[in-house]
Amino acid sequence: MLEVLQNFQSDSGVLSPIVLVVPGLIAVVIGLFVWLGGLGFRKLLFALLGVIIGATLGFFVIGQNIVAVVISAAVVAVITMFFQRLLIAVLTAVLVAAIAFAILARANVGEATETRQEHSAGILRSGETLSIGASIEATKAYAVDFGEAIRQAFSRMRIYQWLIMAALAAICFVVGIFLWRLSTAFCCATMGTMLIFTGMVLLLLYKGSEPITKIDSKAPFYAGVFVVMTAFGTVEQLLLYRSKSRHLKRKAKATPEEQEPEKTKQSWRTT
Repeated sequence: MLEVLQNFQSDSGVLSPIVLVVPGLIAVVIGLFVWLGGLGFRKLLFALLGVIIGATLGFFVIGQNIVAVVISAAVVAVITMFFQRLLIAVLTAVLVAAIAFAILARANVGEATETRQEHSAGILRSGETLSIGASIEATKAYAVDFGEAIRQAFSRMRIYQWLIMAALAAICFVVGIFLWRLSTAFCCATMGTMLIFTGMVLLLLYKGSEPITKIDSKAPFYAGVFVVMTAFGTVEQLLLYRSKSRHLKRKAKATPEEQEPEKTKQSWRTT
């Protein structure tokens, strides 16, 4: 996986700037919103998440057909709106399993991507800046390579690694069912942090830096930054949401005597 990303980094200089800058800015802006305020807009996020999941399934599973993508996105979006608690439990389990996979498989991803890399990297060897369309096609080729690298990394996982991921996923699924507010805040903070990291990497690639190499060389440091950002986003959203819910509960539990002055004031204004 790392080789694919590093090859993309080395070839990013010939990509059209729009392909790097626009997605990078969008990822950072959306990431900040989800990281700090996702819990307060969870219904909208669930709908968008359903659209993304459905579109991805429609593209890779059903087929690369626009009608299949649209139908799959709409169906999954509707399902996610009706099964929010279950979705949060599944999403929590998937995110934790994905993070565990990234940590456990880091030492196993040395080779096995060379054949696919020749296909994607060969597109960008001309040295000339590509058009937007050609840049998108080249990026798609790298995305396919990265997906293949992930599949190969999964196939090389050892049994104890599978057991660790399965145990973590099972525990987080149960936590997601019973502690849905905590799990929702965690999912929003985690996805927001991932989007921010992704957006910053794309923007730094446009500036000619080597963010992927630097992240790999200082992996413990950036992993710590990721953990701190996720923890901060989770706690911040829980505190904001708790203050709002307390206000609503206090208003709902108000006694008739407490509500009487407000009613009298309203009736005086209407006379």
